[in-house]
Amino acid sequence: MKYRYLDPKALARLANLPLVARGVVEGFIAGLHRSPFHGSSVEFSEYRKYVPGDDLKHLDWKAYGKTEKLYVKLYEEETNLKAHVLLDTSGSMAYESGGMRKLDYAAHLAASLCYLMIRQQDTAGLVTFDHRIRTVVPPGAGAPHLREILTVLDGVEAGERSGIARPLHDLAEMVKRRGLVIVISDLFDDPQEVMRGLMHFRHRKHEVIVFHLLDPDETTFPFRGPTTFRELETGHRMEVVPEAIRDEVLAAVREYVVTLKRGCAEARIEYVAADTSVPYETLLASFLTKRARLG
Repeated sequence: MKYRYLDPKALARLANLPLVARGVVEGFIAGLHRSPFHGSSVEFSEYRKYVPGDDLKHLDWKAYGKTEKLYVKLYEEETNLKAHVLLDTSGSMAYESGGMRKLDYAAHLAASLCYLMIRQQDTAGLVTFDHRIRTVVPPGAGAPHLREILTVLDGVEAGERSGIARPLHDLAEMVKRRGLVIVISDLFDDPQEVMRGLMHFRHRKHEVIVFHLLDPDETTFPFRGPTTFRELETGHRMEVVPEAIRDEVLAAVREYVVTLKRGCAEARIEYVAADTSVPYETLLASFLTKRARLG
């Protein structure tokens, strides 16, 4: 089955780049599927297929006798990274300047990241939101789970008004076990409120990555002559002369981006600027290569 946001040609460029986590989160150190915890008091959690290098003492020989396949028993503190991909589907994500809508770009990123994480035997989940949570696919592994995520992505549409802060707080309360949280959004909300929402995850010891999507029109404001602007989330229209407000608009955008970047740096949140005119696979390749070096 062909999925809207999973491009085999783009994935071919990314296939050998691991998603390397910088911090130590449960069951995941620098991309290696080994637990930082030891001891016999851990609780059984699940199985996964054996891969070369796994400790043979955890092989389930009874399962092998029944299936002739090698499986490793995983315990609660040995399970792989749990990643939560948070996708903004608010009305502002419908904007495009002639290339790809921010929402489509974001969905391609989400699909590719989930594919890569599940391919490297981690677990990935998907959440869609606008001013409230819309869809939750809890982290899982395997091809059937990936198909569930891709099916949800195929159905996403730009929804209602932006309001990223509230859903972030709600999700931070929902996600109990430490893991990796990836936010893909244009972050159109009060920057201070956005940072409070992101820091809620950091307070709960999650590693956080933010892909901040901006269309080139939003960073260059190239419009000329009398122009009618329509607000995507309210439908409100306004007649303006772009030349008269260009400097003010661009200064506000710069201040907004600098505030978010500074806030992320101070909170040890990885901030990734995502210009939607750059192919998403190029952005991902650069991002993953950088993280692999840091790992």
